[in-house]
Amino acid sequence: MKTETSSSPRPLEVALLASVFVVAACGLVYELAAGALASYLLGDSVLQFSTVIGSYLFAMGIGSWLSRFFERQLPAHFLRIELMVALVGGALPAILFVANAFVPGAFRFLLYALVLLVGTLVGLEIPLVMRILRRNVALKELVSQVLTFDYLGALAVSLAFPLVLVPQLGLIRTGLLFGLMNAAVAVWALWLFRHELRNFRAHALACALTLGGLFAGFLGAERITTLAEDHFYQDRAVYTATTPYQRIVVTAGRGGHKLFLNGNLQFAERDEYRYHEALVHPVMSAHGAPKKVAVLGGGDGMAVREILKYPGVESITLVELDPAMTRMFSQQPALRRLNADALLSPKVHIVNADAFQWLDTTPGMFDVVVVDFPDPTNFSIGKLYTNSFYALLDRHLAASGYAVIQTTSPLVARRSFWTVVSTIESVGLQATPYHANVPSFGEWGFVVASHRPFSPTTQAGHLPPGLRFLNPQTLPLLFDFPQDMARVPAPVNRLSNQELVHSYEQEWGKM
Repeated sequence: MKTETSSSPRPLEVALLASVFVVAACGLVYELAAGALASYLLGDSVLQFSTVIGSYLFAMGIGSWLSRFFERQLPAHFLRIELMVALVGGALPAILFVANAFVPGAFRFLLYALVLLVGTLVGLEIPLVMRILRRNVALKELVSQVLTFDYLGALAVSLAFPLVLVPQLGLIRTGLLFGLMNAAVAVWALWLFRHELRNFRAHALACALTLGGLFAGFLGAERITTLAEDHFYQDRAVYTATTPYQRIVVTAGRGGHKLFLNGNLQFAERDEYRYHEALVHPVMSAHGAPKKVAVLGGGDGMAVREILKYPGVESITLVELDPAMTRMFSQQPALRRLNADALLSPKVHIVNADAFQWLDTTPGMFDVVVVDFPDPTNFSIGKLYTNSFYALLDRHLAASGYAVIQTTSPLVARRSFWTVVSTIESVGLQATPYHANVPSFGEWGFVVASHRPFSPTTQAGHLPPGLRFLNPQTLPLLFDFPQDMARVPAPVNRLSNQELVHSYEQEWGKM
């Protein structure tokens, strides 16, 4: 059999290799979108990405094996597969998003069913392209060229997905955009092989309908997102943002505003004062005269609002990873009202950085450090509850200073709560736990970390006026633990072995 070995590529060869680039990019986008959604909604990003990627690669292997059964009319099969990938892969984020809102119990099954289906279809694509190209290209050149364009497409989208696509378009529009690109490859194949295709009109109609459906979805993506989120959160979503770090949703309803990060409630307007007063005032009032304060996390500005009630405070450094959070809560009028314009205070210096790295590289001592991170639902957040992190915190805490850490529920997640206490103690700091009832969360826990013994204030003049929850009589009661929340044996949470993430998932999973 004669093969073409000319060094100058033919137009057909160039077109198909460009298709390989697009196909590889699209396939990786669907894989990343599924992993990101699973991480957002199911937690434990390492587990979710590992299982999604593993399932996807397994399905691609199945698709590659199935390609052997396609013997005739290869261009027609390639065109049909492109259209199916475009529809299923492009709509994957939207389908999963809506499923989580309306049938949350089916989300996990649907996630892996779609991942397996898309992976199988994507696994069929490259073998078919290679067999079509083999008509004109020597096998040695064929393999190297196809793999080169495949890897280049994967590289391009792996960089664009977190840096450009998700922040600018969101997951749903990103999926639909790449579905349109897959459909465009099908249209290209329709034109390239127009003389070989039987039922050309039927193929053209299928292409037109697929492009029309995906384009309509792209235009209506915002409505799809709003419909799903309004149903899931049971209140109207008024501010939303998808960032490289998380999905931010602020809702408004009869109970006021609520903040959700990756679907997890962070505060509810009707009772957030209980949480933030309990978080801030025990350490601020006990210190006596704090001047330099750091807030790690807490990009909503609520903790900063409480700290600013102490006129002696000279500077507050807010370290928040996600600039979208601090931007939203310093620019939107309704959210600025909630934090009393705290983020606009001249005393506040906002640093958008990873708190772990910031502590490791930035000098400075603080009288009070308020640590207000989300719960350790995954390893990225879990590292901020390790002995390595608390050792860094120790280096920035003045000899007479106090740090306070929000520490999940000692009632629901009892072992997780006391794991944080054990971890703080493991670096030589004294740990003083306490708890408060916040109706939106239930019984919630905190831990004071310090070099010196901690004692809550009982003097009226040490607390600022106008508090709605705490007073000198009730504040000491927060440090009393009933029997069902008393200390239990718990391990140290280490960076190399994050026991806390596993225990947290087990305990909250029982709810």
